[in-house]
Amino acid sequence: MTLGTIPRPGIDEERIHALVHGFYAAVRADDLIGPVFLGQIQPERWPVHLDKMCAFWSSVLLRTSRYDGRPLRPHLLMPELSDAHFGRWLALFRATARQVFEPDVAPVVINFAERIAQSFRMSIVFHRGEDAAGLKPLPA
Repeated sequence: MTLGTIPRPGIDEERIHALVHGFYAAVRADDLIGPVFLGQIQPERWPVHLDKMCAFWSSVLLRTSRYDGRPLRPHLLMPELSDAHFGRWLALFRATARQVFEPDVAPVVINFAERIAQSFRMSIVFHRGEDAAGLKPLPA
């Protein structure tokens, strides 16, 4: 454990790796969001992206400070992103988290993803100059 890491029973680097790799395998195979990701990430860059996402989720879930990027910016630059994309992202993430983590731990992980998705959606709406008043959480 590194300085600043928060231990969370049932969440460790091995499970985070399984979550990220399982989730992005589902993403790449998905008819709706697969093309978005495959259009943004070249085939040879997937190992780098997966490593970066493992670091991101390690930082989120364990507070390891392994991730030092800016995750929102690439999403702001994709005009095609919609609630349908975020809804599918969350559905795939929830399913993968439930496969990887124990039933009492998966909701903790899913809650982080839901908050991140809502934050990104809000930021995209503001960035596009749209009205955020009607933005509601995506259904579970």
